[in-house]
Amino acid sequence: MSIPSRMPVIVVWVLVAFASLVSLPGLLERLVPPSLEVPGAASAKAAQVVAEGFPGLGDEQAVLAFTSSRLTPDDPLYQRALAATVHKLAALPEVGDLRPLPVVESQNPHHLYVLVGVRGDEQERRDRLPVQRGVAQDAAREASGGAVEVSLTGSSAVFAELAGTDVRDLRVVELVTVPVVLVLLALGLGSVRAALVPMTVAGASVVAGLGALAVVPGRVDTLMVTVMVAVSLGLGLDYALLLLLRYRQAKRDGMDDHAAAASAVRTAGVTVSWCALVMVLTAGGLFVVPAPQIRGMALAAILATGVTVAAALTLTPVLLSKGVPAGRTAADPHWVRWATHLMRHPWRYTFAVTAGLVIVAIPVGSTALGIHYDRSVLAGTDAGAGLARMEADGLAGFTLLALPHPPGPPADTTALTAGLREDPRVSAVVSFDNGRDLTLVTVGERRPGDHPDTAALLARYRQLAPDALAAGPAAQLGDLTGELRTRLWQVMAVVLASSFVLLMALFRSLLIPLKAIAMNVLTIAATFGLLALVFDGQVGAIVPLLTFSLVFGLSMDYEVFLAHRVTEHWRRTGDTTASVVYGLRHTAQAITLAAAAIAVTFAALMFTHREEIRQTGFAVAVAIAIDVTLVRMVLVPALMRLFGRWNWFPGRAVTSPSPVPCYELELTDHGR
Repeated sequence: MSIPSRMPVIVVWVLVAFASLVSLPGLLERLVPPSLEVPGAASAKAAQVVAEGFPGLGDEQAVLAFTSSRLTPDDPLYQRALAATVHKLAALPEVGDLRPLPVVESQNPHHLYVLVGVRGDEQERRDRLPVQRGVAQDAAREASGGAVEVSLTGSSAVFAELAGTDVRDLRVVELVTVPVVLVLLALGLGSVRAALVPMTVAGASVVAGLGALAVVPGRVDTLMVTVMVAVSLGLGLDYALLLLLRYRQAKRDGMDDHAAAASAVRTAGVTVSWCALVMVLTAGGLFVVPAPQIRGMALAAILATGVTVAAALTLTPVLLSKGVPAGRTAADPHWVRWATHLMRHPWRYTFAVTAGLVIVAIPVGSTALGIHYDRSVLAGTDAGAGLARMEADGLAGFTLLALPHPPGPPADTTALTAGLREDPRVSAVVSFDNGRDLTLVTVGERRPGDHPDTAALLARYRQLAPDALAAGPAAQLGDLTGELRTRLWQVMAVVLASSFVLLMALFRSLLIPLKAIAMNVLTIAATFGLLALVFDGQVGAIVPLLTFSLVFGLSMDYEVFLAHRVTEHWRRTGDTTASVVYGLRHTAQAITLAAAAIAVTFAALMFTHREEIRQTGFAVAVAIAIDVTLVRMVLVPALMRLFGRWNWFPGRAVTSPSPVPCYELELTDHGR
């Protein structure tokens, strides 16, 4: 690889940045909440059956939650507000039937609830929420003189409110992260000018990545934006740092700025390319999951990686060719002493670190995955206010049990309704038939759809009525959670297999890929153990999938970087111990500094409002910290020392550079 011409590269990136910034307002306008649908799931089939058998109930059922500080529902003014609201909403073309929900025993005497059938696909329903809410609130206020208030709540309304905080949180995260990372890099590199290089590349990657999302056809949700920003920022810092440190090494060997930048691209550029390929493969594993929100995150991660590797390989050398201080020697004496000490006691550290990580991973067994309403985010929102009233009244959610039957009399629901009324988790049961071929049992639930009691209640429905089809928020969340839990193992299998094949081709070894995979699995297991411990075992269903893909891809970056250096020295000398010391002392600074920057980037997500985003930020930051300290700087070198020449089985030692370009392009005499 050679350094690209300076002016064309600058012009291209300026144009890309300008186009991306111009498209950003349009991207923000078309952002949607993450989809909750799972194509082909039981709840989706049930919702379709309900929509066909009872067209007035639509494709989803929202709830109008009425309240008054002084009036009760039997008051004429309250009734006038109710009638006006129902009349105005019924006039909207997408609104079907409006049915009053039964009054439950614990219900506040000032509250009243109406079930609203809403037609349209998931996105159409969410797009129409603001108009429906405005129409309902205006009608109730005008008819009652402000004495009666109404909130529009339901699954779509709640998750639309949750997603609305994502973009605002990202802006705050960037404002906090950028100066912190800049200070960290300036201290680690010993120069503000040097620190600005990876910061510039990361910033260009984020802007270009958002521009790429803006031209993606179809839906773009807020989680895709979160993944795009986090991955672009993290990888941009990572890749640019690897190139920068190789550039500084070449300058210390006597090269001028231009030659050193070209050398960095020719050597570390290959490592960056391999690392990006690993990241694409790990993110691509998420396509195993059919859920739209997971595939959206996979697409965002792949786009972010592609844009970032392009920025690293084109923009970084141009910035470096303008001159950056060479800095101190990469072979820090502290790392030399540590590497030498580790080589003397490999068994001790191998047992200690492995045992510690296994112990930390034990709480994984108590993890309960779920999709939760973030009450702290919902506080103060209209949907949150309606949900809070429903929860307080013991009518927090509802499930529709569809019982198809041959044309004729309604299905016999006597045993079913009797069993449901005896269940303390159920607050109301209503049964009705369409007069043709479908009986519907509406079950009022004391707990909301994200509560464990409601999830367990779904199993009770199946016991009482095995042939019933369950539709509603609890059934939908249950299907999505179950799908994510089941597919996690498939994603892991795809990622592990593809990573093994890639690393085996790269290193021509069986043991190095197996060791790398085992170390990453150990790191992730320990991370999930800490995640379960800190968050009391309640973990968002998307967190393990997203964390596994991100951490596996990032950790492989450091594995490739370290193992490349060790392999190069071993192929020249055949001395495993000396090669491990050499590799460790020449990569420790790059790995620790890049990892610290990425850990800070993801740790900043812990200050967002969404629970699953906070958990992901915590998990990735902790995993990177574990990987770079205990695994990459201790366990991996110790194991390579113990395995000796078997690290490269079935390869063999040579005393001159191998013709395979993946090693020699990366590892030249300038890094020795």
